[in-house]
Amino acid sequence: MDGPTYKKPSKSRSCNLFRLIVIGVSGAFIMFTFLLLFLSEFANVNGIALEQQAAASPSTSNTNNVAQYTGVFQTTPQFFAGPTPTGEAPFLAELNPAPFASKSYIPNTPLETQVPIVGNTNNANIYQLHGQLSHYFPNPDGFGVDEFSLPAGSNISYLYMLSRHGSRYPTTGSGAPNLAAKLKNASSTLNATGAVSFLNGWTYKLGAEILVPVGKQELFDSGTLHYYQYGHLYPNNGSKIIARSTTQDRMTQSAEYFLAGFFGLQWTKNASLELIIEQNTFNNSLAGYFQCPNSNTAVSAGGNNASTEWTSIYLANATARIAPLIQGYNWTITDSYNAQSLCAYETVALGYSAFCNLFTYEEWQGYEYSVDLAFAGNNAFQSPTGRAVGIGWVQELLARLNHHVITGPVANVNWTLDSSEKTFPTDQKLNFDFSHDTNIMSILTAFGFTQFAALLPATKMVERDLIVSHLEPFGARLDIEVIDAPHPVLADRTLGGSSYNTTGGPTQYIHFILNQRTLPLGRSFAPCGNRTDGWCELSTFLEVQSTKLEESQYDYACFGTYPAVPYGSITDGVPLAH
Repeated sequence: MDGPTYKKPSKSRSCNLFRLIVIGVSGAFIMFTFLLLFLSEFANVNGIALEQQAAASPSTSNTNNVAQYTGVFQTTPQFFAGPTPTGEAPFLAELNPAPFASKSYIPNTPLETQVPIVGNTNNANIYQLHGQLSHYFPNPDGFGVDEFSLPAGSNISYLYMLSRHGSRYPTTGSGAPNLAAKLKNASSTLNATGAVSFLNGWTYKLGAEILVPVGKQELFDSGTLHYYQYGHLYPNNGSKIIARSTTQDRMTQSAEYFLAGFFGLQWTKNASLELIIEQNTFNNSLAGYFQCPNSNTAVSAGGNNASTEWTSIYLANATARIAPLIQGYNWTITDSYNAQSLCAYETVALGYSAFCNLFTYEEWQGYEYSVDLAFAGNNAFQSPTGRAVGIGWVQELLARLNHHVITGPVANVNWTLDSSEKTFPTDQKLNFDFSHDTNIMSILTAFGFTQFAALLPATKMVERDLIVSHLEPFGARLDIEVIDAPHPVLADRTLGGSSYNTTGGPTQYIHFILNQRTLPLGRSFAPCGNRTDGWCELSTFLEVQSTKLEESQYDYACFGTYPAVPYGSITDGVPLAH
């Protein structure tokens, strides 16, 4: 009879079937367990309870018309993360043309910064001339005062840190990717020779907007440094601290790498990360320009205009030098400028860039000055919105210093969050906030640091205090200390000399430190006095700052109607009188 014949299963086959059943049941149990753990972790995230505040115009901001929901902050999965394309992995061991001859000590760094530059007679570092695109380095010059240790008997009681994110890929639509797109479109006709012959085989390898590897290191190192400096201020009365950043990918990761550097990889046991939505229509003092529409229009573009004027001057020779070396492509001054920014971006992303040595040392100084002009006119005292964009964070600091929450609309403050001690603790010893370069520049302007207010001419370089490379490199940090002293500290104290006026009683001071150098308060705020240590009595500082919200003209500066004026017409960070 044709067809299959039935056979009794052997003992071996029965055992195999049993094993399969056991494995299947075990696998299902393991998957179910992981699902429970995932749901548990998702429900008990490291973030904070979120009350989302949709921002309104100044005339309509009130509790009744604020769209709110209650949920949770979380770092994974990410929401409102912004663009997150990554670039190619670096291969410096293969691409680096080093070693270059150098007489100086070369630190252990993943970046190749010993590229020979024409005119660099003092073996200076052009990578510290890249403005806001500079890899982090401490301010090399200081701000005009000596650094003093705490007098015996004094102690730091609070720290308020405001940090920029780490090194990143270029912003979407900015000059570097634009140049890359132009070169790619011309690749079929382009023929480069001499110093730019590398362009014949060059391809764009960068992502957009997220942290590059060294950017993660910058924030981890900053967290470690801050632990050495201020670790004793923890354990915060036994409770977790609240750190604040935004939902943008590089902002969230910068905060996480910093906290890992400060506390270790188990930082979630010590801190909760509050992520404030970084999008249009949301109040967010860490990205104040989103609730200042005029800061993104022509009325606040004077810095761009000044920078463009200066670029046409300092890059004229470079453009004339490079253009004849490229056939089949019209190389412009704008291309030269974007090539300089590509040098900065490729260096922090890939470790080395062939664009860097296309320019002389003087042309790199010119690049730095172009960035200073842009920041001065777009974000600082030559901008009509310079104060307004940063005033929200200033008001938050004042609230923390006075130990009270914010219970109503104030500029671009997310007062839904800031009205609760749960999301805006006012007696926390360690306070870590994370922001952006232009926002921090506007915060310094909103405080009224007039030492950065001098008008910079657009036609020549001048000596200046506003040097963005020194103020806002990647990973920049502003540390604000509150110091308790048993007696008044002498205003003219000297290194190693007497420190106290022992006839006075306990006194509190405030101390600003920008990129590891004291930012003297007396230079900008006369009531603080001309102290050799740059400190200010806390009560005096609070009195000085009490008028800054009104001085910022927030409503008019951000939402008013006024004309764009030539660069240099505005000198105080607010619109011209109206």
